[in-house]
Amino acid sequence: MERIRLGDTQAVAAARAGISERSARRLAAAAGLPSQRRKPRGRTRSDPLAGLWDEIIMPMLRQVPLLRATTVMEEIGRDHPGRLDERHLRTLQRRIAHWRATEGPEREIIFRQDHPPGHQSLCDFTEPAAFEVTIVGVPFDHLLFHFWLAFSGWQHVKVIEGGESFTALTEGMQEALWQLGGVPATNRTDRLSAAYRNLAPHDDAATGYQAFCDHYGIEPTRNNAGISHENGSVEAAHGHLKRSLREALGLRGSRDFADVAAYQAFIAEHVTCRNARRRAEVALELARMKPLPKFRTTDFSLATVTVTRTSTIAVRDVLYTVPSRLIGSRLKVHIYDGRLVCFLGSTAVLTLTRRRRSAQGPAHVVDYRHIIGSLVRKPQAFRRSVLREGMFPREVFRRAWEALDAGLDPRRACRVYVGLLHLAATHACEAALAAHLDAVLAAGGLPDIEAARAAVAPPPSTLPQITIRQPDLSVYDSLYQHQENADVTVSA
Repeated sequence: MERIRLGDTQAVAAARAGISERSARRLAAAAGLPSQRRKPRGRTRSDPLAGLWDEIIMPMLRQVPLLRATTVMEEIGRDHPGRLDERHLRTLQRRIAHWRATEGPEREIIFRQDHPPGHQSLCDFTEPAAFEVTIVGVPFDHLLFHFWLAFSGWQHVKVIEGGESFTALTEGMQEALWQLGGVPATNRTDRLSAAYRNLAPHDDAATGYQAFCDHYGIEPTRNNAGISHENGSVEAAHGHLKRSLREALGLRGSRDFADVAAYQAFIAEHVTCRNARRRAEVALELARMKPLPKFRTTDFSLATVTVTRTSTIAVRDVLYTVPSRLIGSRLKVHIYDGRLVCFLGSTAVLTLTRRRRSAQGPAHVVDYRHIIGSLVRKPQAFRRSVLREGMFPREVFRRAWEALDAGLDPRRACRVYVGLLHLAATHACEAALAAHLDAVLAAGGLPDIEAARAAVAPPPSTLPQITIRQPDLSVYDSLYQHQENADVTVSA
């Protein structure tokens, strides 16, 4: 019909349309196209919601507009058994969706924001689900602190061993700012209790976070309660980050690391590569940012403890051993997310790996090197010591003690095991001693101190005898006589 209007004959127009000339004449004589003359088919099956929609479902939706179709079916199944089954779920879902679009309440609108360079950073904690990371074969339970620039997408990621604490937040933010080299105008978080103490706004941690932001000149902002999409920039970045890290772990071939520092280095290298693709955008951000202050600020919590007669300190319900020379001293402890730094006055005397309290009972962090000097003089104290479980630095040491306890009398077993610990401490040969003990136990023998000392700490070889000959001092007289003769010749 279009070709006829353009001037083609009916035969040519039919050929161009791919139909016969007779069909073309019939279509031209009709009142319209077949699709336009077809009558609506109408319903071919009975409505499964008849008698339910207006009388039951509509009142339920008006009362609870966001009611799910599955909940509606459960309610109808209780009051009217057999009226609906799983085959009608999709019909009910379509009908509810149509009602919400035509008669339902107004929906909340998300307003996309324009992020100018250097204006906003966002930070949050995220759980690395399905990472399955292990540290020396032990599953590693942790969080990731994620710092994100809204404009450029530059990011910093830190491994967090504890929960969402004040120290984790401020330590991660401070590391990110100094690595970035600039300070944004605002920082956005969700309603982190680590920053705001939502139930106690005048808590020290809330005051500390405000002081932290004041030091850097950052305006702290947070999203409204229950409105997670207001922190959406970093929430979306969580998914991209974790997906890329899972893929990187898969390509690495192993999810086991020697220690937490090695795992952190792996993440830092991965994030650095991602940041390198945003150099141009980061340069725009840095040009608009404020400079860093002259020095860092406090990103730790403080505690003051006294070293007890047992050579231990208690910090956050966890008992730590310290060198015995500190007994009776008052230490000021800087509590970071992963470590404790102990100060005697203004001198840092000790750094300890931080551990969290356990739901199974008291948590102890024992370094046998701190107490072995006294223990070797009182070896029988080992058997009933409350710190005994911490004095097995490796699993093979535990097996060695079990073999000694089963094969020797109780007093000698304690002396031999404490002697082995003393050997490991004084000669710094814990790894070599562990390998020796493993070989001895595999052969069915019992550990022996002298055999272990010969294997891992042999006596130094004999030094060679060196004879130093005294020089003949008379040669200096001949040199002096030669100089006098030279002076006389010059004078002449």
